[in-house]
Amino acid sequence: MTYLDLVNNVLRRLREDEVTTVNSNTYSKMVSDFINDAKNFVQNAWDWSQLRSTLTITTAADDYTYSLTGSQDYGKILHLINDTSNLTMEYRPQSWFDEQYLINTPASGQPAYYTFNGVDANGDSQIDVYPKPDGVYSLKAKIVLRNTDMASDSDTLAVPSQPVIHMAVALLARERGETGGTSTPEYFAIADKYLSDAIAMDAQKHPDETIWYTL
Repeated sequence: MTYLDLVNNVLRRLREDEVTTVNSNTYSKMVSDFINDAKNFVQNAWDWSQLRSTLTITTAADDYTYSLTGSQDYGKILHLINDTSNLTMEYRPQSWFDEQYLINTPASGQPAYYTFNGVDANGDSQIDVYPKPDGVYSLKAKIVLRNTDMASDSDTLAVPSQPVIHMAVALLARERGETGGTSTPEYFAIADKYLSDAIAMDAQKHPDETIWYTL
């Protein structure tokens, strides 16, 4: 669903006239802002299948810091695999990396551990790897890439549309103070139901992520 489609879906539910562009008037601009707010609520609520992808990082000898291109500091690593060495890399805290690189003499070899280390000049998250690569390795990052705010009429929504629409309606109903029927708490309850149902539908694709095991 496009950004403009979302705006008009919300406008109809608020008994407002549809528009031909999201920036048609002051109210449609406000609606578009609330839609982005709702989109952020929804996409942050679950690691949606639609947002999952694989990034490839190619290492170079003696370089241990790499960017997650396109993550814009919104990314979440699910798994990081050293595809060249056929091993799953393990997370270690920054303090552990500081000890390896700043206190000890860092080892060189096949990368087996990683941690996060700020963002690059493009705003993308960076990771450090250890041991320091002694050559070229292909690292595969299974990552959730959450989208930035929609801006143009044709921008498309990646996450389920119904939770976003109803959350935006609830936010706008609270801002306006009345909608001629449904109360604001009811709108939020409806939005929560759409969200929980959407998460339940998507979670069945990843049952291992919703089951907790005791050690």
